[in-house]
Amino acid sequence: MADRFELPQDMKAFAEKSVEQARQAFDGFIIATHRAVSTFEGQSETARQGAKGVTEKAMAFAQKNIASSFDFMQKLVHAKDFQEVVALQSDYVKSQMQVLTEQAKELGETSAKAAKDATTPRA
Repeated sequence: MADRFELPQDMKAFAEKSVEQARQAFDGFIIATHRAVSTFEGQSETARQGAKGVTEKAMAFAQKNIASSFDFMQKLVHAKDFQEVVALQSDYVKSQMQVLTEQAKELGETSAKAAKDATTPRA
């Protein structure tokens, strides 16, 4: 097919490394979420409600991140040339790192609030 272009090996390696870094960041996010949730298990109703909130937030983040990945892949499929692939990859990695950082911060704040609420004596 004359319309198709072949990515050079070093570009393929760069793309694979970038995707792997994003995957590792996301995996770290999921691990932190599971740890936060397991911290709350077996505690009072307040803690269970807090854990439920953390879990719901983490699931919403995961859905958003997965949708973003599919959008990125769709854009890659329609890339017209090598330069567009490079630009899309760079933009995606920067964006995902920022999003994951913000999500981790928000999840940490939500977890901390839930933990505080669970340990605060009720009047």
